[in-house]
Amino acid sequence: MSEKLNSKLPVWFWVVAGFALVWNIIGVGSYISTVTMSEETLAAMPEAERALMEGFPSWALSAFAIAVFAGVAGCVLLLLRKQLATPVFGLSLAAIVVQMGWWVFLAGSLAVYGIGAAFMPALVTIVAAFLLWFSMSSSSKGWLN
Repeated sequence: MSEKLNSKLPVWFWVVAGFALVWNIIGVGSYISTVTMSEETLAAMPEAERALMEGFPSWALSAFAIAVFAGVAGCVLLLLRKQLATPVFGLSLAAIVVQMGWWVFLAGSLAVYGIGAAFMPALVTIVAAFLLWFSMSSSSKGWLN
């Protein structure tokens, strides 16, 4: 096992982990812009969009925070080659399902934005599921300790 840990990883491992970190940092930026949105920005939105943003329940906002910060932590752990990345990515994915489930199915975003409102939640969920699989695969190959 330590022989695998000491072996050189393929370049694509670092590329995937690096892009994943950037992706998740963008998610943190999205979260921060959501929670720091000014009254002026809200007022400039069409009424239906403003109602969506003002109706964001604290539990869904908490899930959003957990999703993005766990995603960043998972990527850092992956870059550090730690097996702890896997359960952290699992936590991130679970929080994404909660938050995006609210957004797509309960908040009424489809009525406001149309079917396009499901694109980003689907993409985010797919990427999170991939990162969970990638960390599990990397661990099974002995690349993580």
